[in-house]
Amino acid sequence: MHPAKVKRDQVRRLTDLPNIGPAMTSDFRLIGINRPDQLVGEDPLRLYQRLCRVSGVRQDPCVLDTFISVTRFMDGEEPQPWWSYTKERKHRYGSL
Repeated sequence: MHPAKVKRDQVRRLTDLPNIGPAMTSDFRLIGINRPDQLVGEDPLRLYQRLCRVSGVRQDPCVLDTFISVTRFMDGEEPQPWWSYTKERKHRYGSL
């Protein structure tokens, strides 16, 4: 869902989260995440690494940006577009 449309008190499904559509929902399910509340306190880099391992494919680094956006949202931050985290991801994690 587009970040501007997210209402925190109405988040029940993964697709209710900012930046999450059907494809990312499938990715979350691959790594055992079925509900938004399971993202509270999760490390986005570990989620990304788990997805790479389970899928057998190196995921696009933008997936990590998306994981950062949703874990931060679930930890209380305001919703942001996933690309708002690209610069931080590059600085913090390099090219992966």
